[in-house]
Amino acid sequence: MTIAASFQHLDELKPWNDRQHLLECISVTAEAPDVMTFAFRSNKPGWFRYLPGQFVTLELPVTPDDPVMRTYTLSSSPSRPFSVAVTVKAQKDSIGTRWMFDHLKPGMTLKAFGALGDFTFVRYPAEKYLFISAGSGVTPMMSMTRWMADCTPQSNVAFISCARQPEDLLFRGELEVLSAHMPNMSLGFIVEGHQPRDSWHGLRGRVDGTKLSLLAPDFMERTVFCCGPEPFMRGVRETLKSAGFDMTHYHEESFQPANAPDPAELAIRAGVTAAVDPASVSNVTFTMAGKQAKCQPGQTILQTARSAGVRIGAACEGGLCGTCRVMKISGEVEMNHNGGILDDEIDEGYILACCSRPIGDVQIEA
Repeated sequence: MTIAASFQHLDELKPWNDRQHLLECISVTAEAPDVMTFAFRSNKPGWFRYLPGQFVTLELPVTPDDPVMRTYTLSSSPSRPFSVAVTVKAQKDSIGTRWMFDHLKPGMTLKAFGALGDFTFVRYPAEKYLFISAGSGVTPMMSMTRWMADCTPQSNVAFISCARQPEDLLFRGELEVLSAHMPNMSLGFIVEGHQPRDSWHGLRGRVDGTKLSLLAPDFMERTVFCCGPEPFMRGVRETLKSAGFDMTHYHEESFQPANAPDPAELAIRAGVTAAVDPASVSNVTFTMAGKQAKCQPGQTILQTARSAGVRIGAACEGGLCGTCRVMKISGEVEMNHNGGILDDEIDEGYILACCSRPIGDVQIEA
């Protein structure tokens, strides 16, 4: 088949559906030391509908019988809807990401879930934005900025990218090109240190009030998006608070789930005292596995599945990533999620196993 023969208009295709389609890797690009971009298309003719800054969760076959789930922000823009991309950094103790580096090649397919997430300017309309990132935390900022460059190039955005060394500044060249074509975009880089060979003449150190005022003098008037390692984000938060910034206009990306409730709190919530009332124990039936298990008060569907030897994939276990989504066939649950499931999915009968607790007997398609 020629390249021209594969051309189709967008309105001839259906959006990618994570319950029906796989992702097919189409390219692998080295970006910096231990950083690569993996681009994907749907394994069926289709296009991708998501918000700039959202994330997907990939099921990685690190071992044949026990794949791992890893959540990555999309660095691509929905303004270019025929493919998506994730830009990932392999840490010293990486398992899933290191598998991608060593094994994921064009032509291979992966299961994926999403896209999900509220870390997007679309959710927080403003006249002016400030994007602050460190290391691979630049990925959601790139997604948002690429969309702005394609669709609203007059957008007013101050973009500050930080890294340990100049060579670690991801997408530096592209950002310089984008800023040249976006008249209301300002761009600043900060590195912690550099080697003599780098010929670095920019700012050094960490983000503080002085550097912030220099790179974005009107930062107090902007809506701030921040992404990076937790110590970095904590430093940005403290800097903004010290300046008197209105923190209702501050948003950060973190894949750390909310703290799980204390077991004593769960017991009180469930009305459990020293002994468990047998009437408060729910029966959970896993129809595909053909198993039934007792769910103690306060336990989640996911915990019950594990105790019964039923595998339900899960990554964050905090109601954020959406990978433990399962169909509830019957019964009621109490579900307290953090954005990992859409309203229309709930209407269809889906729940997140990690944050759903049975109210009476339930049947789950798992």
